[in-house]
Amino acid sequence: MNKHLYPVIMSVLILVTLIISGCCSKNPTITLSGLDYSDFDTVINGKNVSLYTLSNGDMEVCITNYGGRIVSFMVPDRDGALRDVVLGHDNIRDYINIDGNFGAIIGRYGNRINHGRFKIDSIEYQLPQNNYGHCLHGGQKGFHHSVWNASQISDSSLVLKLHSPDGEAGFPGNLDVVVTYTLTSNNSLEIDYKATTDKPTIVNLTNHSYFNLSGDPMCSILDEIVTLQASSYIPIDSTFIPIGNLVEISGTPFDFRTGRTIADTLGDETEEQLRNGHGIDHNFVLDNDGSAIATVHDSYSGIVMSIITDQPGIQFYTGNFLDGTIRGKKGFYYAKRSALCLETQHFPDSPNHKEWPSTLLNPNEQYHTKTVYSFSAK
Repeated sequence: MNKHLYPVIMSVLILVTLIISGCCSKNPTITLSGLDYSDFDTVINGKNVSLYTLSNGDMEVCITNYGGRIVSFMVPDRDGALRDVVLGHDNIRDYINIDGNFGAIIGRYGNRINHGRFKIDSIEYQLPQNNYGHCLHGGQKGFHHSVWNASQISDSSLVLKLHSPDGEAGFPGNLDVVVTYTLTSNNSLEIDYKATTDKPTIVNLTNHSYFNLSGDPMCSILDEIVTLQASSYIPIDSTFIPIGNLVEISGTPFDFRTGRTIADTLGDETEEQLRNGHGIDHNFVLDNDGSAIATVHDSYSGIVMSIITDQPGIQFYTGNFLDGTIRGKKGFYYAKRSALCLETQHFPDSPNHKEWPSTLLNPNEQYHTKTVYSFSAK
């Protein structure tokens, strides 16, 4: 499908739906992205689940408190037409029944921990081993499957709270987490993460949105231009676990400092790291000076996404395991390379690498980090 025709067709379909809905009810039930609020109303483990909408007049972000997931993200392209730039589902049933991390808050520990084991003060803890014998994203029942307590404090801000009890998924300490989504007037989505504990534990929170800035999930992200302010990355073995020291990216296919398409990197079939990751699925070590540390530009829509974070790393993933079997919004099936992820975080397996930035959180301390996704068009 032509990338220019897709938003036009979707806009017509959404407009027709809104007109029909408006004739039947005085209260709007359909979002700008075409989501029906009633398709997200349910009860899971005795807790209410709903769909929440943030708006600043130019953009719309829809979030469900099941997993704290960003369900849709409507961004204006160069012509002012709104395009949904994230993958996901258009009903809560699919989020429950289809295993995936679309748009979710990830915790307690985003990314992988080797064999699910780590030590704090000589005490060894064992976590679920749900990915190649390792713990990935906190295990099978991480925060992406939790029902968060939601409070919408304004049209543009949503506060999500979660209590993770001591011993949940093997993690020590009672952990209380607060994540605030704020859509600002300058077309940025701020994600503010806070957490406290009553016992030494490890924390590494992130958001797992799948972006396709063309707004058309039938188009691949191979031609999107990515810039990463990172001078090194973390090599992995075939089970995605770090294998040693950080590696400088100069002279490698992983050098995105001046901007390159994803196709340019994935075309290097001689690179062992690309074979190990089935593409790019690596943590980049950020040269963080407070400015944008990553940008993605889609030349067809003109949409540019810039990311600012205080985290030391970012996991860059090129949709390697999307295989066309997952049915998403509007009935589209998500193919390989139909989206990319840029997850701001600490490094994978950091608890087992004392030389890397620590993910340890102690009582009387606060975990606090912020990531900002900003959008423009050119």
